[in-house]
Amino acid sequence: MTDEQTATTPAFSAPRMIANRYRVGAELGRGGMGVVWRAEDTVIGRQVAIKELRLPDGAEDAGVFQERVLREVRTGGRLNDPAVVTVFDVVAEHDTTYIVMELVEAPTLSDLVRRNGPLPPQQVASIGLQVLSALRAAHQAGIVHRDVKPANIMVGADGRVKLTDFGIAQAIDDPRITTSGMLVGSPAFMAPERVEGREAMPASDLWSLGASLFFAAEGSVPFERASTAATLHAIMTEVPYLTRVHGPLASAIMGLMTATPEGRITTEQAHGLLSLAAQQPGSIPSPPGQPTSHQPGSAPTMVAGHPTYGGVPAPQRMSPGKKKALITGGALAAVGLLVGGFFLGKPVWSPDVDEQMLPTLTYGENGDIEQLNADGYNGCVNTTLDKGRSLAESNWVGCDQSHDLELYTTWNLGYSNDEDAVAYRYPGQEAFAHFGETVCGFSFHSSKVKDEFRDQLVYRALIPTKEEWEKQQDDPVRSVYCLLGREDGTQMSESVVQQIR
Repeated sequence: MTDEQTATTPAFSAPRMIANRYRVGAELGRGGMGVVWRAEDTVIGRQVAIKELRLPDGAEDAGVFQERVLREVRTGGRLNDPAVVTVFDVVAEHDTTYIVMELVEAPTLSDLVRRNGPLPPQQVASIGLQVLSALRAAHQAGIVHRDVKPANIMVGADGRVKLTDFGIAQAIDDPRITTSGMLVGSPAFMAPERVEGREAMPASDLWSLGASLFFAAEGSVPFERASTAATLHAIMTEVPYLTRVHGPLASAIMGLMTATPEGRITTEQAHGLLSLAAQQPGSIPSPPGQPTSHQPGSAPTMVAGHPTYGGVPAPQRMSPGKKKALITGGALAAVGLLVGGFFLGKPVWSPDVDEQMLPTLTYGENGDIEQLNADGYNGCVNTTLDKGRSLAESNWVGCDQSHDLELYTTWNLGYSNDEDAVAYRYPGQEAFAHFGETVCGFSFHSSKVKDEFRDQLVYRALIPTKEEWEKQQDDPVRSVYCLLGREDGTQMSESVVQQIR
């Protein structure tokens, strides 16, 4: 055989084997933590995925790395939830660590959105529920994922979702194997407390889930910037705005992305909101013992165009067309201000212990306030609202005039004649009152109300009666109205609400 023949004859290469058991095939993908291969378990003939982990740059102790990976990933491998990618085996061989996992042939959420754009709200909610289920199982087992992101969420054609890489980020995040100042996890999906250097906790995974669902709903990463430093700065200082979703889904996403872990909505509250969003239009079920959006602590998203954010020279009545456009557009600035206080580290608030909250009143037929002309108005009113009183069109004044109350938040739910909206069943007065108090309380204690005035103020929620809710009219609006006034009952001559600029 000539040298030329030798050079052109392909050399035979035996398939790569791991642990004399796993025959490695094609590469499936790669990332910062390693390469994923398709492989065959030759013992039982099963197709698997194998993640070949890379020792982090700058790490010095391969033994410590392998030790932690074996411990953490095996702990994660004990999780039993349909949305958790099953870990079959962990192999340490030749200073390399391999994780043998269930083979899931599906695109990641990142791939799906990059290819198709923002997902439908119901699909986003369904994905959120399944990932939340996986996280709940992990947190109950004492496991924090630490790297929840769209690239670790796999979405099958049948709608089933799998969360992968449990334990890997935690295994790598050890001062003995990482360089000083190294970030473990994806910066754009890292919770604010982790950016501050605090230990990862279950609430940190929830924040990352919120950021991932934001990406799914909007098609863009909420805090991704040109550099890692700019990204981390944005996480700590900026407020993202939802433009494509509203109602329970927006409430869930923004509640999960509350800046302080103490003020973040819980797994149960997120489950309730996402369950509402995932349902077909038509009802707000409140089965006994099930979490719903009426639980305390949820951060609602205002989907309304008529709250006032500063003094206005005179009340303004909006046309139905303009009002509809503002509602379906998502009221971006309103969303931002509602959660802005939490992103800026405002105190955690609970409706059960708030002395500044007055009793909630009902309006409409058979209500505490039978006449309430508030729909479409901005600004302030020159009358108090107690049982038996009413709010007429003539009571609306500019906030630079003497006034008793200021409308600072409106939250609308259910437009039965808007083909783009969802018509909900009346959830019951007690549940609705709790929900209204949560809406008004979170907004009152956010940066929306000027800090220098807040201690002097009281506020209350107004909710519709069942009769008012079920009225059939040309343009029915079912709203929670939040009004504030001075605790001593004296009038005000300026707005106490932050103005959007």
